Amino acid sequence: MSPAAGEDRGIALARAARAGNTLAMHDLLDHLTPYIARICVPIALADGPDATQEALVAVFRALRGLREPEALYGWVRAIAVREAVRVARRAARAVPAELADVPERGDPQPAADIGDVLARLSPGHRAVLVLRDVEGLDEEAAAAVLGVPAGTAKSRLHRARSSFRKAWFS
Repeated sequence: MSPAAGEDRGIALARAARAGNTLAMHDLLDHLTPYIARICVPIALADGPDATQEALVAVFRALRGLREPEALYGWVRAIAVREAVRVARRAARAVPAELADVPERGDPQPAADIGDVLARLSPGHRAVLVLRDVEGLDEEAAAAVLGVPAGTAKSRLHRARSSFRKAWFS
């Protein structure tokens, strides 16, 4: 199935679910699960499955309030980011690990492992990286999803990329 066909299917399922079709709601949540997980896991890390579940519950509860089913994926993206950041913060990951704790080159520990490097960033920095570098949003769209001014998103992205590079190459 092409990505466009998948999106069309999601929009059709959202319309049917909003109209009260419980089977369509079940199918919609199944359809959205991989998309939500792709956003939540890099932000919430080990708590990614919990964040994915929380985002699915939020989608389920709020779907009737979605005015434009065509905006489904942007709406779901905003929910997924919000829930992933909330779950990561709740799990006391808001304080990033010290970059000085990165293993030395040649150390058998996976210093270059992306997950290890992401774990050293705050949930907010992981969120902006995922939105820009995984989801491909521009800075204004990422700022809108995060609910911050574009300049704030831009500076967070700069700091996140700088921290990521430092950890990656150390």
